[in-house]
Amino acid sequence: MKFRRQRIDDGGVNLTPLIDVVFLLLIFFMVSTTFTKESRLQLQLPTADGEPVVEDAEAIEIVIDARGRFQVNERALGDGGLEALLRAMQTAAGGDTMRPVIITADANSPHQSVVTAMDAAGRLGFVQLSITTQESDVVQP
Repeated sequence: MKFRRQRIDDGGVNLTPLIDVVFLLLIFFMVSTTFTKESRLQLQLPTADGEPVVEDAEAIEIVIDARGRFQVNERALGDGGLEALLRAMQTAAGGDTMRPVIITADANSPHQSVVTAMDAAGRLGFVQLSITTQESDVVQP
């Protein structure tokens, strides 16, 4: 009787457990990841309580209407955008960047217009920036 010798495997690496671990890690990271859902929120602009500040006659007032158009010291700029706003603020300031800048925006004005006005003030070097609010109707105890 002739017995065959059993052949010994040459020790190849079994990749099945490694693949299982990789898939489990993948599933773990997929489940634990938070996804942001962007949505539009209905916002109500803030109101503030407090005593009104006495307005400085030398302040530069930027008014933004509901359509996002600018006025600097009651002078309309039209649809000039940032460049027209920068020129008008430089003219109104006369080189004095220590003058206060007051931004008055309509409640329905685009947020980008307010940010543009703040950016223009920052580019020109103004350091005193105020945003006007309306007095709230809620009586606090």
